[in-house]
Amino acid sequence: PSPGTLCRTKPTDLVFIIDSSRSVRPHEFEKIKVFVSRVIEALDVGPNATRVGVVNYASAVRSEFSLRSHPSKAALLQAVRGIQPLSTGTMTGLAIQFAVSRAFSAAEGGRGNAPNFKKVAIVVTDGRPQDGVQDVSARARAAGIEIFAIGVGRVDMGTLRQMASEPLDEHVDYVESYSVIEKLTHKFQEAFCVVSDLCATGDHDCEQLCVSTPGAYRCACRDGFSLNSDGRTCTACNGGLGSALDLVFLIDGSKSVRPENFELVKKFINQIVDSLEVSDKQAQVGLVQYSSSVRQEFPLGQFKSKKDIKAAVKKMSYMEKGTMTGQALKYLVDSSFSAINGARPGVPKVGIVFTDGRSQDYISDAAKKAKDSGFRMFAVGVGNAVEDELREIASEPVAEHYFYSADFRTISKIGKKLQMKICVEEDPCECKSIMKFQTKVEDLINSLQQ
Repeated sequence: PSPGTLCRTKPTDLVFIIDSSRSVRPHEFEKIKVFVSRVIEALDVGPNATRVGVVNYASAVRSEFSLRSHPSKAALLQAVRGIQPLSTGTMTGLAIQFAVSRAFSAAEGGRGNAPNFKKVAIVVTDGRPQDGVQDVSARARAAGIEIFAIGVGRVDMGTLRQMASEPLDEHVDYVESYSVIEKLTHKFQEAFCVVSDLCATGDHDCEQLCVSTPGAYRCACRDGFSLNSDGRTCTACNGGLGSALDLVFLIDGSKSVRPENFELVKKFINQIVDSLEVSDKQAQVGLVQYSSSVRQEFPLGQFKSKKDIKAAVKKMSYMEKGTMTGQALKYLVDSSFSAINGARPGVPKVGIVFTDGRSQDYISDAAKKAKDSGFRMFAVGVGNAVEDELREIASEPVAEHYFYSADFRTISKIGKKLQMKICVEEDPCECKSIMKFQTKVEDLINSLQQ
């Protein structure tokens, strides 16, 4: 785990037993040293925490440094850098015997008699031992040493199994070459974490929920709460589920839409309304239709229930004239989201603009103003709508906020992408409510496509 994750490593006496026989080329030996260093970097090193020793072997066995040699991580890493290969035969059994009798001994800094200290040996080899490993490994395990066996290249898998502790699948690793030995680093960093599920052991300080990752955890909060900056405690969001949202639909009623398509648009509005929690504290919906002029069908908060909103949408009559999208956007900014028209201060404002053709007036200023005011703008275009205009209306990132479909009958698929991914950073409560809205809209779109 990276620094900062809460992986406490159990105080361990750790001895690396590394093969530097002839078959291990100098550049390969460097890779072993990198691997050893990476594992050390993830440990709590210290005289009372984890101690590390290295035994280097070929035909003979050399103790590079003992468990008591280097009390700090920096000193250990420096010592590892200085290790040189021996470049002779492969006496793996001898090396393990040396570990049992010497490396883990009290004289060398081993703390074997204290029950809370683990004894771990990691053996790295690329050959077939020229001596026996089975009996000596059994003695080592009987003495309480947990053995991990890492084989590289043309290694003999049988001898790895003779060395390793049970369960074998956790203690035997194979890599095809030294160049990829580093990919085992993560496994060992996790293996030395005391508990991989810190939540389950209650070894955490989260106020509400604890989310476990191997050897680490993070805190989370229940629905309706947001995590504070300390990463630990939670604050209640206002308004129950915190799903406060002021949503205004801006609907193109120009004559090109045609009556049967206008009905499809109404249906789609109501599908989205269905996905909201409507109340004073939660979602409010407003509806504006535009053509050559702009008409507010109903303001935010006029209707307090989904049923009433849907009835009002169904009743909306169709204007059938031009397409003054710029004027409509200006109305949205100046009127729809004003307090006089029921908008609530501090509540996220979302505008969904439907159009089926090129605007007959200028939209840039009003579109910019809507976004600058902090409204989250979605642009939905059908038929002859102009993509450049849709993009101009849409909030950033534009790709997630504008949709185009050639045909009104597929309008129901459009919201598939209505993903309110980007949360309002300052207020995780708003963020949650928008995420909720997003997943609901997605579910609904999916059901429409069935």
